[in-house]
Amino acid sequence: KNTAEIICLAHEKGRRHDVRLLEESKTRLHPKIKAVVDLGYLGLQNNHANTDMPKKSSKKNPLTKEDKARNCDISKRRVLCENVIGAVKRFRILADKYRNRRKRLKLRFSLIAAFYNHGLSV
Repeated sequence: KNTAEIICLAHEKGRRHDVRLLEESKTRLHPKIKAVVDLGYLGLQNNHANTDMPKKSSKKNPLTKEDKARNCDISKRRVLCENVIGAVKRFRILADKYRNRRKRLKLRFSLIAAFYNHGLSV
């Protein structure tokens, strides 16, 4: 079942690769859960076999029509996730540099996620 709820928050000072944030957050995915991710999670398929990730192209190995169709299907399934990220960015906590006390970042981010999730249920 697809859900638009925010179920896990992970943040770090500075820039951090998505898959590294996931590993450091100690969040574990059930083996039956299908993880439909973007290329920011490159390497997740080593730890979670049920991962759907688009295929990368290169000069030497361009994508076939089947690969392009599969990537298109994956991006269609990821639209819901990207919409959630966009909704959180409207609060400007992720879109801009955070200039307040770092100790309160987790609290504020959690509150924004709670506001968002509450708005889904109303």
